[in-house]
Amino acid sequence: MTQENLAVVAHGKGDLRLDVLPEPAPAADQAVVAIAYGGVCGSDLHYWMHGAAGESILRDPLVLGHEIVGTVLNAATDGSGPAAGQRVAVHPATPGDDGVTPYPADRPNLSPAGTYLGSAARIPHTQGAFARRVALPARMLRVLPDGLDLKLASLAEPAAVAWHGVGQAGEVRGKRVLVIGAGPIGALVVAVLKHHGAAEIIASDLHELPLAVATKLGAHRVIDARDAEAIAAIHADVVIESSGTVPGLASAIRGAGRGGRVVMLGLQRSGEVPALLSIAITRELTLVGSFRFGDEIDAVIGALADGSLAVDAVLTHEFPVEHALDAFAVAGDASRSSKVLLVFDPEDHGSPEEGGAS
Repeated sequence: MTQENLAVVAHGKGDLRLDVLPEPAPAADQAVVAIAYGGVCGSDLHYWMHGAAGESILRDPLVLGHEIVGTVLNAATDGSGPAAGQRVAVHPATPGDDGVTPYPADRPNLSPAGTYLGSAARIPHTQGAFARRVALPARMLRVLPDGLDLKLASLAEPAAVAWHGVGQAGEVRGKRVLVIGAGPIGALVVAVLKHHGAAEIIASDLHELPLAVATKLGAHRVIDARDAEAIAAIHADVVIESSGTVPGLASAIRGAGRGGRVVMLGLQRSGEVPALLSIAITRELTLVGSFRFGDEIDAVIGALADGSLAVDAVLTHEFPVEHALDAFAVAGDASRSSKVLLVFDPEDHGSPEEGGAS
């Protein structure tokens, strides 16, 4: 008997519900996917806790979720995309040109009218994929190599964000790199830096757990984020700011060496944000933004499959979808968890226990 199509839906600030959705009715270019695992992202938490993620304000109920993997139940009827039975990860972006705003054609992540699964940036909102069964455009689906575990593959999307951020730093091989904020994205940045051959990786955070995770993933040193003197003494060639906080951005500039490069990967609050620009000017720092990703997800899937990108330490908790509210509470406490997974249909991976470490 088919289970009801349970979904995780944000209805407003502090109002997260488990709703039963109708069965998906796919368009010709869409496949129906049985979701196996979904990672709780910071944006999902913001919609739940604040009713907004940055400038994306929740105005209608929104199915959350864009870090997802699963199995194709029904292939797209137009013949595009993976066949039924194939395991897939999802690239959640749909580039869009508004016909007015110029953007680099080779950087679709910067397209002005683009959409993203589980986003309230536009009206109507772009519904996400935290449901047992969803219809998704076949072009979003990436077939997973044989042998790549679905649970591990659930990290492909956030790892692609980290991969893109490291790419914005330029060549990191042989360099000293400071990572500000060792939450899930910062921890994945550490893993990508190790994969890319950084000579020394230093991570900072406020909590012991993310620092322990960063160490497992390849950080050579960790620093309490409150230790301004220690951060200023690093003189990093590259700093990747992953916290998305004003103090984090200040630490990133202080920790960069003269002529260094600062990648602003963590999304800052909307509106004006203070920054130590006098230091950036006198040290001739290069400050560069990083937003989502393009085709990096394909390289990430390959690196996960061949084992050269080791990220499993990021996964700290998993909950069945029926306990999604508990999962979000744990994910919202940076001192207790790194990446929290929702389990929708784990296929042959058994029945994970609520709150158990992966």
